[in-house]
Amino acid sequence: MEIALIADDKKKELMVEFCTAYCGILSKHRLCATGKTAKYVSEATGLRPEHLLSGGLGGMEQVASRVCYNEIDLLLYFRDTSCAAENPHSAELSRVCDLYNIPIATNIATAEILVMALDRGDLQWRTYEKAKNKK
Repeated sequence: MEIALIADDKKKELMVEFCTAYCGILSKHRLCATGKTAKYVSEATGLRPEHLLSGGLGGMEQVASRVCYNEIDLLLYFRDTSCAAENPHSAELSRVCDLYNIPIATNIATAEILVMALDRGDLQWRTYEKAKNKK
């Protein structure tokens, strides 16, 4: 499965901790991550996510595009909600995930549930969905 990782600046440490804790599960899948998130996760865990552009420089749009082309199976996006105005890219990313039925975790609690489900094989329906959409 293809898993995208995005973490706002104030959530990067949390993403690294999460990826460290679930490194065994995540290592069985293909990962991609925006700029600094990819760098920090790679350095801390040994995981090798594909490095996309930084979020604000087009990385979030890259992830959104991959979602639209059915190339992402799961998105872990740890958002910083302390900002009063929501990032417009964040809203668009959530919208395309809803539109294309891509599971998205925006906090560590949901991320843990989705990663554990992934490990149990509960997200195998994504494999069938991809095959159906290629026809």
